Amino acid sequence: MSVEHGWSGSTARALEVDSAQPVTPSLVQAVHRLCDEAADAVLVLRLGGADEPSGRADLAIDVVGKWEQALRRLERVASATIAVVDGRCAGPALEVLLACDYRIGTPGSRLMLPLAAGEPWPGMVVYRLANQLGVATARQLVLFGAEITGRHAARLNLLDEVTDDPDGALAAQVELAGGVAGTELAIRRRLLLEAQGISFEDALGTHLAACDRVLRRTAAGVTP
Repeated sequence: MSVEHGWSGSTARALEVDSAQPVTPSLVQAVHRLCDEAADAVLVLRLGGADEPSGRADLAIDVVGKWEQALRRLERVASATIAVVDGRCAGPALEVLLACDYRIGTPGSRLMLPLAAGEPWPGMVVYRLANQLGVATARQLVLFGAEITGRHAARLNLLDEVTDDPDGALAAQVELAGGVAGTELAIRRRLLLEAQGISFEDALGTHLAACDRVLRRTAAGVTP
């Protein structure tokens, strides 16, 4: 893990996840440490690799559960999360990608589901894909493990932008995200994540409470 500086006063903490890297307790701990050290920093996840993704035949189910908890924490952390993909994004790297707020890829990026025994992994990656893409769009990826290019991923909104200058795009996004109050960002993210699973009536109270927070901060002269 490293600290990155130089973006108009914004600070970002970074973690690299290689597509060929298996899910291990040390990887779970690394994600938790990143969240522990977030503070007001933007979190940058550098994802990818050139090798084939490793299988999961020897993975213990308790480690799977801990990995899913770490991803859920990353998904809800009170900091903006930005993923940068270069090369093949598969295995745990793809799972991390789907938990991030903003996703940058390169023309050579390729996305593929994690595999186990040569078949697509049926973990919460399936849940996230179905929620983010819809069942019809996610079907090819989930059922057959199709690999898609960065350009295709952008058309599906799995990547927010594809560029030949990922570092430049990252710097611009870190500067933009650094001006957003972390707690307020986390609240809006949670409202998005819950939107498809609850009714309008059940959601109304939570949204009104979030609006009230903004009005109170405005009245008090509090800015991000």
